[in-house]
Amino acid sequence: MSKLNGRTIALLGARKTEEISKIVHNLGGVPLVRPAQGTVFLDDSHLEEDVTRLIAGEFDWIILTTGVGTELLYKTAVKMEAEARFIEALQTMKIAARGYKTANMLKKLGLQPLIRDDDGSTAGLVRNLEGHLFGDVKVALQLHGDPAPLLMNWLDEQKVEHKEILPYEHIPPEAETMQQLIEEILGGKIDSVVFTSAPQPRNLMKFAREQGVEDKIIDWFKSDVIALAVGKVTAQVVIDEGIKRVIYPEDQRMGSALIELVKYYHAISSK
Repeated sequence: MSKLNGRTIALLGARKTEEISKIVHNLGGVPLVRPAQGTVFLDDSHLEEDVTRLIAGEFDWIILTTGVGTELLYKTAVKMEAEARFIEALQTMKIAARGYKTANMLKKLGLQPLIRDDDGSTAGLVRNLEGHLFGDVKVALQLHGDPAPLLMNWLDEQKVEHKEILPYEHIPPEAETMQQLIEEILGGKIDSVVFTSAPQPRNLMKFAREQGVEDKIIDWFKSDVIALAVGKVTAQVVIDEGIKRVIYPEDQRMGSALIELVKYYHAISSK
């Protein structure tokens, strides 16, 4: 099987870049590190207020999107010496959960979600919420600092009142790095872009929109640039951002993703 044959591979993650670059190099590619992740920090300044509102029964539904966020809400209740009331409050609410880590955390708390995603993605959660959540209800929406526009837009379409709980927030990536990445894509200098988490495609396309080049970037991904995602959840976000041609492995491992990219190039060179 042919390898990457000198193709330039942009790595948008911020972790293990040296290790991943070495794999790309060993596969015959040219790694280009362009972090688009940004950084994440804990902002729990409003969590006690959020937990107090949950305990007071202000919400009919709670949508939990991450296991760590769910655990942090519980730990905040423990800190407030209100864990029993917190669990009781959630028992009276309808719970929707995305991801197996969230479901596992709920199980530890003795709670069962009414609605689950069917594939680990926000899109899967929205599909299963259809017909269940609409009209005059109040929803607490726990996010991971990631705005989850697909879910939030869907809630707006249902005319559902929702309050975001954001225990973590993202600081955007460096503008200089994003500008360089945009120019390299538009200049035909990149063959593939590797996305390892949901914030990366969102940050890339947000920056492209701000620069007025969103359509041009999407055109390059339709033709000369292939999007590679580490797994189907990240791939779905890439698709949601308008980049429809994306490949990914089934086991959500970086090494497997790069092998998938090698297979892709081998297939097109064999035609």
